[in-house]
Amino acid sequence: MSIEQQKIKVWDFPTRFFHWAMVCLVGGLWWTAEIGEMQWHQILAYLLMTLITFRLIWGFIGSDTAKFTHFFVAPKKVIAYVKAQPKPKSIGHNPLGGYMVILLLSIIMLQLISGLFATDDVFTEGPLMHLVSSDTAGWLTWLHKTNFNIILAMAAIHIIAVVVHVAKGDNILKAMFSGYKLASKQITPPSLRSPWIALIIVLAIFVCVWWWLLEPVVSYL
Repeated sequence: MSIEQQKIKVWDFPTRFFHWAMVCLVGGLWWTAEIGEMQWHQILAYLLMTLITFRLIWGFIGSDTAKFTHFFVAPKKVIAYVKAQPKPKSIGHNPLGGYMVILLLSIIMLQLISGLFATDDVFTEGPLMHLVSSDTAGWLTWLHKTNFNIILAMAAIHIIAVVVHVAKGDNILKAMFSGYKLASKQITPPSLRSPWIALIIVLAIFVCVWWWLLEPVVSYL
């Protein structure tokens, strides 16, 4: 007997915009570092900092499926999910995917923070490099470069996981574009916050980042 399904919206626009903007910015950060365009590298980094800060706030006050409490569960639930066959369907992130989100956000935050103290010993240095010793700055520069390789590896794992889900009939890629998923009619659709609230938060963060970090770099272009 087939279960009657409904089309429900599970991802709000701010969460979807954050996801794809982060993908573009990380790609841009890799490219600008490769070709030595360090001013643009800094600009993209500060834009990503704006988005990450927003996502952290949205993880507490945003839509149900964006909240950390929705997908950051106890380890035993993750283990139970991994062992389960077939895998139970989730409205938002599944327990394992939730841990991946936390891990990705953490290593990107580490990348952004270490970049504030990093230097290329030629033309470019982070805005906070003067607060630490040259040895500490050198270590943070090494961490900044090494951690980016970890980000690329985690991104590759994330892509593989998405491909596996799509191959098994759970098109989470399409859902992250459209915001909609098919679910049992017994499922109550998640509560989604207004994107206008998200816009106000982003603008407030951007003003601070512009005043402190972006404007000095842009003025040199």
